[in-house]
Amino acid sequence: MLTLLQAGTYDDSMDAASGAAAAGIGIGMMIFYLILFLFYGYCMYKIFQKAGREDAWAGFIPVYNTIVLLDIVKKPIWWIILFFIPLVNIYAAWVVYDRLAKGFNKETPLYTILLLILGFIFIPVLAFGNDAYDKNRIPND
Repeated sequence: MLTLLQAGTYDDSMDAASGAAAAGIGIGMMIFYLILFLFYGYCMYKIFQKAGREDAWAGFIPVYNTIVLLDIVKKPIWWIILFFIPLVNIYAAWVVYDRLAKGFNKETPLYTILLLILGFIFIPVLAFGNDAYDKNRIPND
């Protein structure tokens, strides 16, 4: 934004300041999202460890962590396609989270709803809680 100081002259310092502010905000947001990504990855890492997976590091790999999660909840790998279809992905997430909750002995549909809507709270609860994972609680269908 150019500011008119006098007739015919402009001040470019406002452009530099607003550009620096925008860059600072952008860098701050990138750092925040990197921390958020690493925290979510670590939560999935802990969940995968509780499920007995040797490839728990997969929690940090986007898309692959969903494939591993599908394997943990006994759903076929082709279900990954469902997560890319609008509205169908809500159903797929519901089924996966419901089965994951059952694996941690959280049988109520309320817990599935909480995982779906407030996952940023309840995924860490699964990861860091005392509940043990039991694959026999998940139905084979």
